[in-house]
Amino acid sequence: MFESLISGETVFPVSMINPDINKTLCISGHRKNKIIPYMNDIAYSPVTYSAVKLMLYRYIDMAVECGYEIFISGLAGGTDLWAAEYIIEKKKRNSSIKLISMMPFLKHAEFFSSYDKKILAEIEKSSDYLVTVNENPDIIYGKHISENYSPNLYRDRNYCMVDKSSAVIAFYDNKSMFSGTSQTINYAYRNGRKIYSFGMKDIFDVIDKSGTDIRSIGQEIAFIKNVFDVPQ
Repeated sequence: MFESLISGETVFPVSMINPDINKTLCISGHRKNKIIPYMNDIAYSPVTYSAVKLMLYRYIDMAVECGYEIFISGLAGGTDLWAAEYIIEKKKRNSSIKLISMMPFLKHAEFFSSYDKKILAEIEKSSDYLVTVNENPDIIYGKHISENYSPNLYRDRNYCMVDKSSAVIAFYDNKSMFSGTSQTINYAYRNGRKIYSFGMKDIFDVIDKSGTDIRSIGQEIAFIKNVFDVPQ
């Protein structure tokens, strides 16, 4: 067992958790700086971010409606943290929902902004399971493998999330072919996992229909038909 450098919470080796894979789903998606604003206009960045969050929340709601109970967040900035925050709110109203927060290595948040570190600390405190994939307390990301450096830390986290899940929610822009989300989706596909994804085109289509009012966007997204299958 280890101690989080952000919250001080106990961090367990990932080998200590074995969730019911059929009711477990992991979440992967782009960071905030990869989100293209509506009309490619920076003035629409806030409404675009809000639309992405609302779509992500709808996908999580759909999964819960169909019987998924355990959600894995990889704790990266953007999609991962947004999803974890929302799942924590859902846990308050539904005791069957659980959150596994899976860090790739203990120092993964070293370069997070102070704002994201604050959010991460709250997520870690509210997680049902806080785990790390790599147990070396000194290891950091590096392009060459050595005792305390590895280029595979994020890949290993992505693969581990998929291995412990039967499905993936992905916010994915297929223009980002070499992203961590692309890596996660490809691994999930090769291993027969179900993939439920949305991208920027879906976000822009919603804004085209509803306009840029956040309430109208939320109403449009709320009526999206549930695309999930019931877990086996």
